[in-house]
Amino acid sequence: MNIYIVYDSEDGHTEALAKAIAQGVRDVQGAHAYLYHVDQADVHDLERMDAIIWGCPGHFGSISAGLKTWIDKLGYLWAHGKLVDKLGAVFCTIATEHGGIEATMLNLITPMLHQGMIIVGLPATVPENVLYGSYYGVGITCRLEESPDDSPNLPNDDELALGKALGERVARLAGKMTGRGVR
Repeated sequence: MNIYIVYDSEDGHTEALAKAIAQGVRDVQGAHAYLYHVDQADVHDLERMDAIIWGCPGHFGSISAGLKTWIDKLGYLWAHGKLVDKLGAVFCTIATEHGGIEATMLNLITPMLHQGMIIVGLPATVPENVLYGSYYGVGITCRLEESPDDSPNLPNDDELALGKALGERVARLAGKMTGRGVR
């Protein structure tokens, strides 16, 4: 199973979460994670993937400009139905509690629905999801640093566990859908 993970990250918060998601994918036998910062990602690679996971920092409840610009390049794939029935999942990081996690994830899901993708969320059966997560994907709060000179407040182990769980879930479902999964 081929899983494409594309992310935008400004201070390393979202990148750390993306790496945890990629590790979760890799933990599933037969699954391959292709992890790219939005600046290196190529929308034409998506045709060859079984699932696509994208994420970014939330900006006032919406998608970051970097990822939005990349998503806006999906027109050709949409016009030719190239992403129909592929699995899709989303993730985001924000700087404040109640700062728009779910709004950002819904904004990330919307283009996937337009593409005809099948959305994968994170269920309540994932223990960390009860306290730290969301059913729409993985959304976490990384407190804003006090000063630009401070080290980034990166996701904690429980939050990274959510990312890993999402990666594993997407890979397992991709395996079931393609018939290449572990039985």
